[in-house]
Amino acid sequence: MMNSQTFDVAIIGSGPAGLTAGIYMARGAASTLLLGGTKWGGQLMLTSTVENFPGFADGILGPDLMAQMKDQATRAGVDFKALDVTAVNFQTQPFEVVAGNEVFRAKAVIVATGAETVWLEAPGIKEFIGKGVCSCAPCDAPFFKNKRVAVVGGGDSAMEEALYLTKYANEVVIIHRRNEFRASKVMAEKALADPKIKILWNTEVVEVKGDTVLKSLILKNNQTNEVKEEKFDGLFVAIGHKPMSDLFKGQLETDEKGFLVKEQKIPGIFVAGDVHDHTYKQAITAAGFGCMAAMDTLTFLG
Repeated sequence: MMNSQTFDVAIIGSGPAGLTAGIYMARGAASTLLLGGTKWGGQLMLTSTVENFPGFADGILGPDLMAQMKDQATRAGVDFKALDVTAVNFQTQPFEVVAGNEVFRAKAVIVATGAETVWLEAPGIKEFIGKGVCSCAPCDAPFFKNKRVAVVGGGDSAMEEALYLTKYANEVVIIHRRNEFRASKVMAEKALADPKIKILWNTEVVEVKGDTVLKSLILKNNQTNEVKEEKFDGLFVAIGHKPMSDLFKGQLETDEKGFLVKEQKIPGIFVAGDVHDHTYKQAITAAGFGCMAAMDTLTFLG
């Protein structure tokens, strides 16, 4: 069923990038549709206290921050719909976006679908996300001051997480399933040389245990099959991020890792946030990218 209204812009995604874009678009007097998804709010909906977003001196719960952004966007005039986008057609103008049982039309589209953490499949991981299981050291490291934490991974991201955590934790244990890192030589050498970092080679996390928070990890040596339980206060999963770009295959340009290219060749298509950003991956930078995409969109619309 085709929606009879044609919007100035349709925003796909409701994390900090999408909602910030919505605020700027609506305040720019553009008719703005935001398709936020049935699970709206992005990765911050899975976090506990956010202490590094400006304006909240005492911190704020991730879901509360997103609720405030959503309220601000709707008060500004954004038409927010908690619908999942299932298809897009960027070969026609106005563009067409399918969500729910409707086809929405818009003169411009801002893609702000974000990226999702690739989590381990071990039992307990999902249950303890935000309760000791984390994916962002710059976001959560201060909560583990003088604690013992683990980092799972062997690439540059894992090295960066571990090195950042040494500013706060007493001990950082990198758990890697192989006997050598795939990280760049310089990053691996930094981690190996740090006295606060310990390495468990050929080791996998097979279970996360705790009560209200993470208390220990069940670890297995994949060479000897030895299984042991070790006490930890936190687990940082650094095995990768997957950009939410599958919906746009064949229509939008991506890089070799599947992240959308920020500057698309189709006039009227703009990209914002973690779906293109594999460097910073912060709520505040996502919001900044949302602002930039909105300002570029308003210029395009004239």
